[in-house]
Amino acid sequence: MPAKPKLGQHLLMDHQAAERIAAALGDVPGRTVVEIGPGRGAITGELAARAGHVLAIELDSEFAGGLRQRFPAERVAILEQDVLRFDFAAAQARAGMKLRVAGNLPYYITSPILLKLAASHAALDLAVLMVQREVADRVIANPGSRDYGLLSVAVQVHGPVEPLFTLPPSAFSPPPQVHSTVFRWRFAPRFAELGIADPAGFLRFARWAFAHKRKTLANNLRAAGWAPHAVTTALARADIHPQARAEALPLETLARLWSGFESAVRAENPQLIGAEEGEPS
Repeated sequence: MPAKPKLGQHLLMDHQAAERIAAALGDVPGRTVVEIGPGRGAITGELAARAGHVLAIELDSEFAGGLRQRFPAERVAILEQDVLRFDFAAAQARAGMKLRVAGNLPYYITSPILLKLAASHAALDLAVLMVQREVADRVIANPGSRDYGLLSVAVQVHGPVEPLFTLPPSAFSPPPQVHSTVFRWRFAPRFAELGIADPAGFLRFARWAFAHKRKTLANNLRAAGWAPHAVTTALARADIHPQARAEALPLETLARLWSGFESAVRAENPQLIGAEEGEPS
């Protein structure tokens, strides 16, 4: 059953890598593990041998059928659906404990899946994920690096990430044109620690801040509709240089800036606090 590259499918063929991914989840006997995009089941087999139960989410009906024939239903439940519509909270409630997640993420929806996991953080304990190396570089990037941006902030504010290993194109069928990196993400949200009372509002603010990498933070915020004097005042109070760019600022500084904005302009610009329209993509 061939992969479908147009659907972002590059199937893992390296058995040792599959073992390392499963092992990186830690002690999982008795736990429920969610696998995203199992394909032909290279990682699924390793998970089934270790975990109490596996929920394998596979959108492709052909792969789903093959997986059902290969794995016993009492060990591996094959869920033929879009992971972006999967209810992690409901699955966590049925499992009675937080879920662990593994997967070789489809290339074309990697970022939406990461954001879905971030939004579902309350139901999750840990994830071991394989993505394009350049995406992993963005996920784990530090402030001031060329890769640091919105994805870095959106992931890292939900818990620490660490790279584990990188695989060449030859580890997959068909071989992609890029290397792939496996990283581990521990879900331990930092909102309370950073003084962020409105996590959704902070992430919307981060989208505005990183909207255009070549523009200064002040210009991005003004373009999003914030009053120029409010931007100038907030930057000064947060001790941020007027010409600073968002990619130079650590999470702590961005959180301090957002908190200042939230309290200072709520009365003046209520439509911007929690607004959904007009956000940069």
